[in-house]
Amino acid sequence: MGEMTSEGGRLNEAAFDLTQFYQVFFEEAGENLTSMEDLLLAVDVDAPDDEALNAIFRCAHSIKGGAATFGFQDVADLTHVMETLLDRLRRHELTMTTVMVDTLLESGDALKALLDVRQGKTTETVDTRELVATIRELSTGATLAPKPAEANASNDHVKSATAAQSAATTPAGRTLEVRVESLADPSIVDSFFDLFREVGGLGTIDTAPAAEGQAESTRRFKVVTSAADNDLLDLFTFHVAREQVTIGPWNEDAGPTAPTAPTAPAEEAAYGFFVDPATLPIQVSKGAVAAKPEKPARADKVAVTSPETTIRVSVDKVDQLINLMGELVITQAMLAQCASEVDPAVHQGLLSGLTDLERNTRHLQESVMSIRMIPMAVVFNRFPRMLRDLASKLSKQVELETVGEATELDKSLIEKITDPLTHLVRNSLDHGIETPEERRAAGKPAQGTITLSAQHSGGSIVIEVRDDGRGLDRDRILAKARSSGLSVSDSMSDQEVWQLIFAPGFSTAEVVTEVSGRGVGMDVVKRNILALNGTVELDSAPGYGTRVSVRLPLTLAIMDGMSIKVGDELYVLPLCSVIESFLLTDTSIRTVLGSSRVVQVRDAYMPVVVLEDVFGVKPGHAGGQSQILVIVEAEGRRIALEIDELVGQQQVVVKNLESNYRKVPNVSGATIMGDGRVALILDVAGLIRQSSH
Repeated sequence: MGEMTSEGGRLNEAAFDLTQFYQVFFEEAGENLTSMEDLLLAVDVDAPDDEALNAIFRCAHSIKGGAATFGFQDVADLTHVMETLLDRLRRHELTMTTVMVDTLLESGDALKALLDVRQGKTTETVDTRELVATIRELSTGATLAPKPAEANASNDHVKSATAAQSAATTPAGRTLEVRVESLADPSIVDSFFDLFREVGGLGTIDTAPAAEGQAESTRRFKVVTSAADNDLLDLFTFHVAREQVTIGPWNEDAGPTAPTAPTAPAEEAAYGFFVDPATLPIQVSKGAVAAKPEKPARADKVAVTSPETTIRVSVDKVDQLINLMGELVITQAMLAQCASEVDPAVHQGLLSGLTDLERNTRHLQESVMSIRMIPMAVVFNRFPRMLRDLASKLSKQVELETVGEATELDKSLIEKITDPLTHLVRNSLDHGIETPEERRAAGKPAQGTITLSAQHSGGSIVIEVRDDGRGLDRDRILAKARSSGLSVSDSMSDQEVWQLIFAPGFSTAEVVTEVSGRGVGMDVVKRNILALNGTVELDSAPGYGTRVSVRLPLTLAIMDGMSIKVGDELYVLPLCSVIESFLLTDTSIRTVLGSSRVVQVRDAYMPVVVLEDVFGVKPGHAGGQSQILVIVEAEGRRIALEIDELVGQQQVVVKNLESNYRKVPNVSGATIMGDGRVALILDVAGLIRQSSH
């Protein structure tokens, strides 16, 4: 991988540029921080699981190793003290407390901030000195009060207890044997001595005579130190592989005892991306499970994926692949259009090949699109921490339940739906869930429940945010709407009243807090969801809770559409919005209020929108009246579109019209049809909103 110098044991940066690995480290560190936070939130403080504690320790250890390798000293210093605390917890030398969990979570936030600074995402300085001091005190067994005022009042007592216990628990002057095997370059021995000189307070190191039967490539060292085995292991594995190093007690009379592996599990020494395949966590995890057959594995844990089965690919490359896939779909549609005009008897082989091409294109398209699909767990996993902090701030008790975390959604949609969902979850806790006293008075459990669910429905994904709180107050919403100058009436249906909370600036909160009350949020939520060709519906029952349903297309790149013709122009309707189509009869349509037209479909009346008038298209039918109506739905409402012809159903590649031309009213995008013509994709939600004006 590069050359190493013996002076100071540092990598020769002229011969080896570490910056090429920065992004890999940042990605892995981010994954480790996410895993650590999830594990800390799930840990039972009264009876922490050994496997969970080991996993948390491994996350901190991996970050520390990578940070030390790249010279990110601030990150390495913080993770080092975290590792010390976690090491004592997993060895049961300390008893876990809520203060420890809070401090470790705070440390995770600080590490994210430090990494953001290293990546250039922010220029704000992060001071971790106080946090490091707190973790060091906790590592000695000092009991810190959760409230800052109480902690300050007992500060002197804590310091004296810390000093006393530190002297009692720190292993001073341990004499160890460190054996390094299979040394290809004997000059590396000098590097071990250099590191001991550079790292202050580590102890002393001396060479030891060879033991009986010792191989020529093996070296033995006598080390007197107060450092933990893990710290020594980190030091030596900076130059050699982890399996080359063994640490054991030193016996002055009988010579060194047989060296034993350090007490830390093998995978703990493997950090960052400098990992030996023999020490991968997947292998050690299997051994640990086998050693404890009486303890069943938790069903909710995600299986570990070996790095050999995955690769990291730039999002730009995936986007390019999807664009090429879209062009292939267009080309295949053009060939199919041309093939429809040839004689099947004469060109049977050609048509058979085109049929195979269509089938394979469809399979290839599904495979390519699945590359961008990400499970909803990526979004859901950020809410337990947020709810924990927010519930503590609001003095409420809440439990988060998630359903359908494995349901997949396009990466671009995942990124854009995260903020709206965050606001909906915060709203559920702030406005929906009552305080424990209010819930008990209403005959409910003191702890409220917020449920996040995701499921596929047709060609869409439905994400729901539900709570068992107080629900929406119809009278209060109407009163607030009147005072805000909105046009409302007591005869409005519940669904129409609930939609009022999506009005800009609308809020029923009496007091503005840092959590909510400024009237911004729900209107932005709805606007962002509509921008993704999605819909949002709200339902509530006073005293029982509220449910918000968000329906989104699975991807924005390729969609199933219904091609329609209006005059000589071709348009595409999103198939998920099409309910039904039928032939028009003379008595079906009625005129109301002078010019508005409605059609009766079974027992319901709905507005009729003439697309010829909307887009200024010349009529393509005789007699001045179309013969076909298509019923479409969006935002919980339906309208009938008057068209000339149903062309057919097909998959279309969505092109962004706004970035290539400009925004066009009632049009959400464009596509290229099989004959090479450009067809506009209609914005059904926009047409429905226009029909109500």
